[in-house]
Amino acid sequence: MPILLGVDTGGTYTDAVLLEDEMRVLASSKALTTRHDLSIGIGQAIEAVLMQSGVSPSEIALASLSTTLATNALVEGKGGRIGLVYIGFRKDDLRNHGLTDALAGDPAIALVGGHNHAGNEAVSLDEPALLAWLETIDDVSAFAVAGQFATRNPAHELRAAEIIREQVGKPVSCSHHLSAKLNGPKRALTALLNARLIGMIAQLIAKAEDTLERLEISAPLMVVRGDGALISAAQAKERPIETILSGPAASIVGAQWMTHVGDALVSDIGGTTTDVAVLREGRPAIDPNGARVGPWRTMVEAVAMRTTGLGGDSEVHVVEEGLTGGVILGPRRVVPISLVAQDDPELVHAVLDEQLRSETPGEYDARFVRIVPGVDPCGIGNKDAALLERIDERVRPVGAILKTRLESSALRRLVNRGIVQVAGVTPSDACHVLGLLGDWDREAAEKALTLYARKRTGNGNRIAQSALSLSEIIFEQLVSQTSLALLETVFAEENVEFGQAPDILARHSLLQKGLDHHRGLLRLEAAVNVPVIGLGASAATYYPKVGTRLGCDMILPEHAEVANAIGAVVGRVTIRCSGTVTSPAEGRFRVHLDGGPEDFANVDLAIERLENVLEEMARKQAMDAGAEDLQVHHLRDVKTAEAEAREIFLDAEITVEVSGRPRIAV
Repeated sequence: MPILLGVDTGGTYTDAVLLEDEMRVLASSKALTTRHDLSIGIGQAIEAVLMQSGVSPSEIALASLSTTLATNALVEGKGGRIGLVYIGFRKDDLRNHGLTDALAGDPAIALVGGHNHAGNEAVSLDEPALLAWLETIDDVSAFAVAGQFATRNPAHELRAAEIIREQVGKPVSCSHHLSAKLNGPKRALTALLNARLIGMIAQLIAKAEDTLERLEISAPLMVVRGDGALISAAQAKERPIETILSGPAASIVGAQWMTHVGDALVSDIGGTTTDVAVLREGRPAIDPNGARVGPWRTMVEAVAMRTTGLGGDSEVHVVEEGLTGGVILGPRRVVPISLVAQDDPELVHAVLDEQLRSETPGEYDARFVRIVPGVDPCGIGNKDAALLERIDERVRPVGAILKTRLESSALRRLVNRGIVQVAGVTPSDACHVLGLLGDWDREAAEKALTLYARKRTGNGNRIAQSALSLSEIIFEQLVSQTSLALLETVFAEENVEFGQAPDILARHSLLQKGLDHHRGLLRLEAAVNVPVIGLGASAATYYPKVGTRLGCDMILPEHAEVANAIGAVVGRVTIRCSGTVTSPAEGRFRVHLDGGPEDFANVDLAIERLENVLEEMARKQAMDAGAEDLQVHHLRDVKTAEAEAREIFLDAEITVEVSGRPRIAV
């Protein structure tokens, strides 16, 4: 029977699993994700499952990779510095459609050019302006190009990409390659985010390939897409944006494989995020509006998923305002104090002890910083560079690095670029104090939580009386925020008009009273009416109490901690290619292709031509992805209208889907 290797690289852990012919798990393992060199964590996880199972590397017939790195990068605002070429749009559109926020100071140009809705050139592309702008741009890792009505005619996008490659030799992400739909600003955002992720995902795949080669595993490498389907490593490098929600999508596929449950909520808690999706009749729904991650709504087909910046390594924020105080978790991930103390115990304990001797709580107590090895700091400003010079690869207390409050912004920018990482108090530290975890340095966690516990609220009282009591507060807060994330998903999926947004409904006092089984003159009951499948390394720690809170069955399947790695290797290759037929004039039907528009006098011939092109394209991509036993499905969405007692053709959206099992090594 063929042996299949699944690997998932998350923000905290890298998981590996070996399956025998998709029938049973032979071995599973976890290793810390080594961000400075991803191959170390990947190699440790794979070597562990090989040793556990006794499987020879030559027996592995297929390797597949899922990852949350792209998702985490977008949630946390990280990624490479890019340049955006915006063709045929007004410069104000950058601000009006949120692109300025997404650029976060990266360079952009609004070029004259673009096409109209029929695919005809509206105005010539201003090539001299593009060439002049490129001479002023340096230190970018990739470019994004988005043209007006590029899905109707991509000529200007293709020409701009050609010029960029000729002049600067950097990767270029064209918006029409990522979606066949209209909505130029949204396509531009998708291309921008794709470009931002190119370097990160290319590095991850290269590290995975190097590790497989070092371990003498010759099996082909696949990557999980955001809809749970598999693509080749080469395709993932070209379109890394399609790997957002890759890890969560793989976890849903893995959850269904492990439980065979038809209808359920699936909640996967990682180090950085909690991802919640709905299974209906054993299948995850695809988000019709495109994948949303953090603040960004893309045009990428992906599992309908609500991603919240909440995980075991979420930053703990103490609420000092108001009379009651408390804590809030996330959305940013930090390195747990208990983990960073493993790397440099002498320094970390010395700093924590010194801070504990001070009678006055400090602003930067129990916070550390260090450089992430191997990350190129190109393109940073002078203030950021000056701060970076004071940080090295060894752990340093934040208070010793920041000379002024203004430098906090510079530190935030360096963290967003992935150049440095901050360590602080997390739920993982709280669990070490509570005795629920024991992997790292419990003593360091207790010292850090003691420092946090002595912070005071607006009425002068301490946040907590001890590290233990604060740990209990943090634990309950994670349960509470997880419950709210699940309830928001429930309300978002209910086909009932409640009149308010899901987040407001989830927090409504009547619902909360119902979950508390209120008894008075009024009796209130509320519960989630489907089981919840809890996944992730820390699910067994937190989720039983979440199930109790929501009054539902909580399923914690065997191997739940490596569900992503299981889902990575039991999926299918699925390629979808879409296109449009329009009618620019009566009796003329236009097919919009990469090579330019083609006109037909008959609508059936136009649709047939488009379907043939799309099927050829999808078949090639599926075979390039390593699929075999291909199955082809055509979907036609033809829009018509009645006018003067006759039917008028408006347009047709054509999708061709080709799927098959990944080819395995023999």
